[in-house]
Amino acid sequence: MADVLPLVEARLRTALGEPDARAAVTFLGTDRIEVLRFQEGDIVRYATLGMSAQPMSDPTAVLADPVKGPRAELILSVRSGLADTDKVLRPLAVLAASPQVEGVIVAPGASLDVGEPLWPGAPFTSVLVAEPGGLVDDLELDEPADPVLFLPLLPMTPNEAAWKRVHGAQALQERWLTNGTDLRDPARASVPLE
Repeated sequence: MADVLPLVEARLRTALGEPDARAAVTFLGTDRIEVLRFQEGDIVRYATLGMSAQPMSDPTAVLADPVKGPRAELILSVRSGLADTDKVLRPLAVLAASPQVEGVIVAPGASLDVGEPLWPGAPFTSVLVAEPGGLVDDLELDEPADPVLFLPLLPMTPNEAAWKRVHGAQALQERWLTNGTDLRDPARASVPLE
């Protein structure tokens, strides 16, 4: 099967334009993960490139299938100029490497925690993985490979993450919607959870 990463990068460029910066991170025992930055007006988007090189596999499987299995890349969108969000590159690469390092399958509704602020002074240490298809269309691959999904990440405060564990992702997203929460605000406060 052809290398999927050039196809993934082409899909990102088609949907988001030309990246104005890119950085690469390599963790011991993993493939290289790049993070591309796209600027569009007052919104900056960070997209991983490398997570989809291998399909994610069930951690209980004896052997990982080299072709079949879910594939994804992560996209984080925030308002620019309000915080030093470019420091999110390493935490994003850590999240993108988690399927290789920890054997997890990243899917919509999941919480991913980096254990530290996503960028200096950020009120968020984790993200909610949202449904794909809104910003970047899925990338179909040749059979029998699964398509590459482009999963939006929604930053969560520790209180929101704890509330989500009890009530679920859908309930938290409804709470954000009801309160008109600006999920792209890099300095926003936690949504009211009473």
